[in-house]
Amino acid sequence: MSAFTLGPALLFCPADRPDRYAKASALADGVILDLEDAVAPPSKASARSALTSVALDPATTVVRLNPVGTPDFTADLVALRTTPYRTLMLAKTASAADVRALAEYDVVALVETAAGVANAQAIAAVPNVVALMWGADDLVASLGGTSSRFPDGRYRDVAVHARSTVLVAAGACGRAAIDAVHMDIGDVDGLRDEAIDAAACGFTATACIHPTQVDVVRQAYRPDDTSVAWARAVLAAAEGQHGVFQWEGRMVDGPVLRHAEQVLHRAER
Repeated sequence: MSAFTLGPALLFCPADRPDRYAKASALADGVILDLEDAVAPPSKASARSALTSVALDPATTVVRLNPVGTPDFTADLVALRTTPYRTLMLAKTASAADVRALAEYDVVALVETAAGVANAQAIAAVPNVVALMWGADDLVASLGGTSSRFPDGRYRDVAVHARSTVLVAAGACGRAAIDAVHMDIGDVDGLRDEAIDAAACGFTATACIHPTQVDVVRQAYRPDDTSVAWARAVLAAAEGQHGVFQWEGRMVDGPVLRHAEQVLHRAER
């Protein structure tokens, strides 16, 4: 299994817009060429054909497929044989069996239905899964609901539960976790707050639906100077220590040191 190394800002690009491929790829840390929701049914055939019209780096390109069991999924796989892309995002992943159908590829399992959330741990454990992503709106639709957020923009409890479930399942299996898109493009503050929280909780990346969201996400994942200085100082203070110790009035143990290491890791990225 390959490691998922993209992040923190991944940008969706409609696969039927090859004129946008190169720009999206250059702008973000990874581009997701979308054959599913971003493409209207009459345009899906041309979207598949477009995958070979612009040469992108396979190492930073993900192709989102239509769900398993649909005619479009079968057609997507046929089209992929003519491309160099080896990392796929599977829309509406519902079970481990869905991912096993793509055994020759690295898979980002997009968990966005009630069945997918219920099976998140089993999905994450499949060997060719490199990351899990979750989606709020499709999840709520699968439950018969009408909105994933409260009027003030906060996620409803069921969405928070799904987000946490997918993050923990990914972490338990050593997979990367990708946070859901923020659909309100104009809500920069809301996106920033969610991305800051995602980084603090352990998400590897946040998916974007508009180019203006990329820099917001990158800044949110980048530790500030104060955090970096703290991380360096506490790790320096730990040298020569054995076990738990006190530093600047705070108890420092293994988890605190791992937090500091993660701060420096994100700063270096």
